[in-house]
Amino acid sequence: MIMFSGPKGPRLALDEGSVFDIGSCIVDGVDLAPGRAIPDDGDPRIDHSLEGFLFTCGPDHIRHREPIPGTDLDYPLHGSFSANPAHSLEVTAEGEDLVARGAVDVTLAAGGHARLQRQWRLKGESGEVQLADTVVNVGDTAFPTFLMYHMNLGAKHFDPATRLEGAMLEGGGFAWAFGEGDGGIFCVPAGHGGWAELRLGPIAAIGNKRLKVRFRTDTLPHLQIWRNQKAPAHVLGIEPVSHRWVGRAELEAAGEFNILKPGESRDYGLAFSFV
Repeated sequence: MIMFSGPKGPRLALDEGSVFDIGSCIVDGVDLAPGRAIPDDGDPRIDHSLEGFLFTCGPDHIRHREPIPGTDLDYPLHGSFSANPAHSLEVTAEGEDLVARGAVDVTLAAGGHARLQRQWRLKGESGEVQLADTVVNVGDTAFPTFLMYHMNLGAKHFDPATRLEGAMLEGGGFAWAFGEGDGGIFCVPAGHGGWAELRLGPIAAIGNKRLKVRFRTDTLPHLQIWRNQKAPAHVLGIEPVSHRWVGRAELEAAGEFNILKPGESRDYGLAFSFV
């Protein structure tokens, strides 16, 4: 892990062994990542990724396994990115900002090759963390590209006053423990251009601060949120995502695949802060 922190904002552990994702996220001495309080989906790659504060789904698949047409294979749980190491790493100061860059090469489940060009920026003045990603088709065949960011928080830090708030949510927001029972999930449109914003809080464990998440809606036009309190899990996930929560066949039939031809790229962006 590469520790990434500045005079303001969270202290992050960047996982160079898996997509340069975020492991721990420490705010006011409290690690908000869920750790082992997560569901076990039977895939050790995803178990490792879910423990952290942010991991990346894609680029060939998101969500749960689905068959690869014409084969006896499946697209893996949450796609092929997880567990691929980052290379060409550098951490530099740019003015008051701290910047970390890296690249991740991935062989896709159905063939083909993609590269993730990733940049983290920690703003010195505000403490906001900014992520800029570019997925490039570096292979010889076209493929539909998908992306989802999982921002996972340990729900042990929440109480009845903790709420989700955002213009894309019904009524503008509601309590974090939405739905009934020990779990729930939904996916809603978040916009089709510009940046969407979601807030979670107050979180008493970090001085009643709120997590503010912003993301690009030109390439991440949906927001998925899930929670799981079925022991030993105790986690809430905030997930900006490229596609609706339906199967691949329905997305393809509706013309919603985003095809990347060899040499083409697609940009994604997300930012978060504690305010």
